[in-house]
Amino acid sequence: MALSNRTIATIATAGVLGMLGLAFASEPLYKTFCQVTGFGGTTRIATKGPATILDRTIEVRFDANVADAPLIFRPLQTTETVKIGQHGLAFFEVSNPTQAEVRVIAAYNVTPHYAGPYFNKLECFCFSERVIAPGETRKLPVVYFISPDVIEDRVANKLETITLSYTFYNSAKYAGPRNQADSEGAANSAAPG
Repeated sequence: MALSNRTIATIATAGVLGMLGLAFASEPLYKTFCQVTGFGGTTRIATKGPATILDRTIEVRFDANVADAPLIFRPLQTTETVKIGQHGLAFFEVSNPTQAEVRVIAAYNVTPHYAGPYFNKLECFCFSERVIAPGETRKLPVVYFISPDVIEDRVANKLETITLSYTFYNSAKYAGPRNQADSEGAANSAAPG
């Protein structure tokens, strides 16, 4: 059964267009996959905490970095021990020692990466542009919990320590997600101050 040149050209064109569409869709699809599964240390945004608090604890370490902005950024506590399912509250502090305003966006991840599906944030200062005025210092809260589902995971149930790491990027150069929590309907209400 021989195919005509027109049929072959139509099939080839459809294949090229399909591949082009997949190329454009790959980044949003990968981002969605990471948010849903916690792959790559992507934490989850929650709208409410769990009903159960377990008697087991996990130590959460806090890390702060600045990629390409003239800021001083640090966690106000280095570690916090929380029960699984219990709300934790941590504060980070960002200061602008320059004479010009700085526009930044904070991105985050957790390690080990397999902890991502179980680390949930109720409030954070991530993925929204912030303007830090000259000489200004702000305290930024993070409210989080470790999901009790972690005990059902044969690898993650051995977790003793999770590191939550934030990095501030110059918003003009930042190419990552923006306003993630707002678009998912969760709290992202870290107020200036």
